[in-house]
Amino acid sequence: MEVVPAWAPAVGFTLLPHAGGFLGSNITKKEIPTWYQTLQKPSWCPPNWMFAPVWGTLYTSMGFGSYLVWKELGGFNEKSVVPLGLYAGNLALNWAWTPIFFGAHKMGWGLVTLLLTTGTATATTASWYNINKAAAYLMIPYLAWLTLASALNYRIWKDNRNKK
Repeated sequence: MEVVPAWAPAVGFTLLPHAGGFLGSNITKKEIPTWYQTLQKPSWCPPNWMFAPVWGTLYTSMGFGSYLVWKELGGFNEKSVVPLGLYAGNLALNWAWTPIFFGAHKMGWGLVTLLLTTGTATATTASWYNINKAAAYLMIPYLAWLTLASALNYRIWKDNRNKK
């Protein structure tokens, strides 16, 4: 008798990244109309409405990529420790950014967190490449968005350093 349906890991891995995004959205929703609205932002800052669908797409993509790696390596085992461990560390850093930037209003620490997130996302992608190229390619839009987010965080931090 099958305990877990064959499709369950694919769904679980794909939805996992959304958990941190969902929890962080409670902080973001509260801070956008108050604190974030008062910050000076560059002209190339995406509109607020764009962030949720972009992150939803990116979380789905990277989550499914993690499933492909897990499946290719035969589950959680000695071979999967590094590629899935890097991914787990990346998710933790990704999820930490919102409470740091929006919750604590620590723009500089938010930038540090984003740069660490980008580093672990790059390492994750590199480690996945020789395991499952499709999984690695699914990380490319995330890396591109992290680059934009880092530049945006830097500009907001630089332009609002003296703001309480």
